Amino acid sequence: MHAAIVTGVSRGLGEALAGALLARGFAVLGVGRTASVNLKGRLYEHAACDLAQPALIAASVTPALRALAGRRPDSVTLVNNAAVPTPIGRIGHLDAAEVESALATNAAAPVVMADLFLRTFSDDAVPRRIINISSGAAQAAIAGSAVYSMSKAALEMLTRSIAAEHDTPRFRCISLRPGIFETGMQVYMRSRDPAEFPSVAMFRGFKENGLLKDPADVAARIVDSLVQGAVENGRTYSHTDF
Repeated sequence: MHAAIVTGVSRGLGEALAGALLARGFAVLGVGRTASVNLKGRLYEHAACDLAQPALIAASVTPALRALAGRRPDSVTLVNNAAVPTPIGRIGHLDAAEVESALATNAAAPVVMADLFLRTFSDDAVPRRIINISSGAAQAAIAGSAVYSMSKAALEMLTRSIAAEHDTPRFRCISLRPGIFETGMQVYMRSRDPAEFPSVAMFRGFKENGLLKDPADVAARIVDSLVQGAVENGRTYSHTDF
């Protein structure tokens, strides 16, 4: 039995990834405040957790991680997928509480999840993998989306740091910039007022020009190529790589 832990499974790519893993016979542990109603069955478990409060993650998730480890999976993968796009707006017009919450969810929570994962699954005899879902925004600044962009850049540095610390034969940690696909985040971004979000025309153009992929198709390719396929420790993969 192969196992995976996926954060942010209520909708979007996280829901699609969990579904694709279940379809391939993985035992899946979803982590987040809620789970999609489409995720069910004997292979699916959920650990209810507010990822915007990283200090509380361990109490909520550790028992489920230990239970999964007790099933002695043949391999185990953590997918740090959960993220929020807020706050939107130019620097000088942001809400400090939203900034704090976003960085907690997008940057601090993945550190905590990776730490708990490596504490629980410490035996290198079992193939282990961490996949951090990043974005092209980690490299290219998007006006009005500074917090999201910097959080994804931080996530990619987390990948490189973990790879430097854990360079063992059966462990891999990678980042993935999965491209653009239709999700609630895309809907949110293109619904903003241009006065608030200078880059709104770009997001509207993605939709108008038919550039948004189906999350289910993206998830299937991620699972087949990056969860089950061979990957290079510490590398940042693009949607053109799989």
